[in-house]
Amino acid sequence: MTAYNDLMAFDKTTRALGQVAGRLGWDQETVMPAGAVDQRAEEHGAMASILHARRTDPRIGDWLAKAEADGEVAAANLRHISRDYARNTKVPERLAVALASTTSKAHRIWADAREAEDVAAFLPILKEVIALRQEEAAAIAGDARPYDAILADYELGTTEAEIAAMFDAMRPRLVALRAAILDKPAPPALDQTFDEAGQMALSTKLALAFGYDLETGRIDKAVHPFSSGSGLDVRITTRTNPRDPFNCFFSTIHEVGHAAYEQGIDRAYLLTPLGRGVSMGVHESQSRIYENQLGRSRAFTGWLYGQMRDTFGDFGIADEEAFYACVNRVSDGFIRTEADEVQYNLHVMLRFDLERALMAGDLQPDDLEAAWNDRFATDFGYAVDRPSNGVLQDVHWSEGLFGYFPTYSLGNVYAGCLFEALQAAVPTLDDDLAKGDTSSATAWLRENVQRHGGLYEPQDVISRAAGKAPDVAPLLGYLEQKFSGIYGL
Repeated sequence: MTAYNDLMAFDKTTRALGQVAGRLGWDQETVMPAGAVDQRAEEHGAMASILHARRTDPRIGDWLAKAEADGEVAAANLRHISRDYARNTKVPERLAVALASTTSKAHRIWADAREAEDVAAFLPILKEVIALRQEEAAAIAGDARPYDAILADYELGTTEAEIAAMFDAMRPRLVALRAAILDKPAPPALDQTFDEAGQMALSTKLALAFGYDLETGRIDKAVHPFSSGSGLDVRITTRTNPRDPFNCFFSTIHEVGHAAYEQGIDRAYLLTPLGRGVSMGVHESQSRIYENQLGRSRAFTGWLYGQMRDTFGDFGIADEEAFYACVNRVSDGFIRTEADEVQYNLHVMLRFDLERALMAGDLQPDDLEAAWNDRFATDFGYAVDRPSNGVLQDVHWSEGLFGYFPTYSLGNVYAGCLFEALQAAVPTLDDDLAKGDTSSATAWLRENVQRHGGLYEPQDVISRAAGKAPDVAPLLGYLEQKFSGIYGL
């Protein structure tokens, strides 16, 4: 066991340094002074250089050759380290540093371009990011397709072809459901302003209701809500809009789903390969089931209605049933993160097709805005009005996160499977949610999904929890049943 112990001690320090690097990213998106961009890029590059040297240290190969797995946990640790080492040794240090520093700069350029509605200002740095990711994908792909190689960074074991087939199976029923809904009268929408202090206070109450531990976490504001960290330091951000408090509330619940996953992992796995969520698809399954199947349910929105009246007074929605319809209102909109459950995956499909075309070189960045706008008009039936509602709305491409977008829909599919099993396992679910009590649901998710961390492969985690292999049927059935009820289809 000496080789195994030496390997794990070395790996623990590397992962601790990775957490420090992640904190630099959190700081940049929340409180970093605007003038610090260039210096922060240097800091990211320096950390990337140190981490790359550790992740490709030849001693890892020697320890892996000698290490013996004593049990399931040790075998899983060795599996993760071996895969990571094989990947990392294919990427030269120069490229790892360039990616870290360039994406750090790109984030600020994107944020400024988004605010100024100026796509041209973002394109030069986007071209650099794409070129670097293409180079990285080619380096690690081997005989695989380059997009599959980068997709594996977020959802190991899933291919571009499998994602495309999943979307082909989902699209016809989603389009048909959307068309049927939009042919019906829409429920009333919110039509007043909601002060920021009230939104943030209720947002914190919602985070606590869903089990977020503020002893090991915190809530801040950012342009794009996100969750950061793992183990004993898991932070989230949200955002406010005076005309749309749901943006704040459901962004918070969504990010709490991510954070609760990280906080729920067995503490014995802290700073080991098993001490993080196993994939972004499984991660998104937690954020989406918290946000949608639980947070937007008839039972929970009944409780939330009372909380909103306590916080804001009469806000123009007559009763709990009208509020449930308001929360789940299907309507035109440009923003993925604000999209209703019916249309959300259509937004993801658009991004998946565009980014794989960018990575393959079939779509040039100069043509990206026009391609986005054309595809959006085709899919949604109306024109993008400005770049911040179109190609500049998401942070992901500025950060080089190509391959990330499809995991949102994969997470929705996983969430559909988990919710089916959760309903069968917890017969008191609706009664609990109607009291604002999510503990029976979150405890089931913690026991069956979250605590395992990286112990099992992504699809195995879902299969074990749901009792069957993942498929799209539970999600589509849930959506059709829910929205048929709301809209009288």
